[in-house]
Amino acid sequence: MTDDLEPPHEMDAWVPHRGGMSLLASVERHDGESIVARVRVPAQGLFTTPEGVPAWVGIEYMAQAIAAWSGALARDGGGSPRIGFLLGSRRYEAAVPLFEAGADLLVHAQCELLGENGLGMFDCRIEQDGRVLASGRLSVFEPPEDTGQGASQSAPEEGR
Repeated sequence: MTDDLEPPHEMDAWVPHRGGMSLLASVERHDGESIVARVRVPAQGLFTTPEGVPAWVGIEYMAQAIAAWSGALARDGGGSPRIGFLLGSRRYEAAVPLFEAGADLLVHAQCELLGENGLGMFDCRIEQDGRVLASGRLSVFEPPEDTGQGASQSAPEEGR
């Protein structure tokens, strides 16, 4: 039970990430199709180097913003954040090699497509003081909630 070992964090109600993997500082705003989340780049942390946080970590910032968006929708419906999966990214481009420690970043995620099967595509960007530092499109998957309607459909039963 690692939740007992970690102090509560503002983002616990928004994302399933805990401890050092909870990278967002707050949710600035959200609606049914988008979210803006804040990241305060840490001076010490799981991904921090002496120079800062490598720009490739921006993909995880974007993925966690999407998780927070999904968590917001779940909360609005009386539920709680659920686990999801980053499937991949397309056209991730970073204008900087790293995010400087202490930087205050805004992560924008816009839902472009969300299927009933849990597959989604989001257009994302990371900004600092209005300047786009990174952008990309992320493919994600959130397993549909178990409806309790019998066995898994992942494989046919033997003998059929």
